[in-house]
Amino acid sequence: MKKVLFFALCVALPILGAEVTAPVGGASDAAAQPAASDLRAIVRKLEARYHSATTLKASFLERYTEGSRDVRIESGTVYFSRPGRMRWEYESPEEKLFIADGRTVWFYVPADRAVTRARMKESADWRTPLALLTGKAKLARLCGRIEFAGPPTAPAGHALLRCLPRGGAQRARPQGSGDALEPADEGSFHEVLLEVDTAHDDLLRVEVHQPGGIVMEYRFGNWQQDIPLPEAMFHFQAPAGVAIVDESSVRIPLR
Repeated sequence: MKKVLFFALCVALPILGAEVTAPVGGASDAAAQPAASDLRAIVRKLEARYHSATTLKASFLERYTEGSRDVRIESGTVYFSRPGRMRWEYESPEEKLFIADGRTVWFYVPADRAVTRARMKESADWRTPLALLTGKAKLARLCGRIEFAGPPTAPAGHALLRCLPRGGAQRARPQGSGDALEPADEGSFHEVLLEVDTAHDDLLRVEVHQPGGIVMEYRFGNWQQDIPLPEAMFHFQAPAGVAIVDESSVRIPLR
């Protein structure tokens, strides 16, 4: 898994007191974009949706792409628990387990008989910021700018937001990209797209664009909120005979 974040992903959300810029482009482009107030409302409602939850469960599909080539497509079930903990159970095509307990992240592949361990703040994995879905973080910590992605490509009832990084190489803002919110943090990504179901305030998709044509995509469905989850789900106990490797010692991102 490549470096960033987000969230992720994570996720991540309202931008109070942030600057809203006018739409770029002609009158027809501006008319096609939702108003700046809509952008603020979507971000605030998305934050409220996830920050009010004590636990969350969803099915997910993860796609890792280099250029036009799909390198890896996996699926399974993910669980989030306040504050900032998560458990990703990969079911297809191979069983894997990724746990963030609030301080440490663990990535276990039973077939390899080894587990990779790293501190959450040092982890180069894009799933780590997604644990903030049940925390108190804001998208402003990740994004230097948040705007509607344009021209609109999301289905009716969905909103597609673009998060642009703070710092790093400056990037020209595409014409017709709509209203924008600022401020925030930095990360090694070109942009992050967030697709939101505005009727239910569900996060449906996170798409992370990184240097070298690398794209990490997460699709979510069947969200469940405030369901009972055992505390043990968010703690990893290495099985007997399994080697533990610190990520800092191998100097590679969790994959």
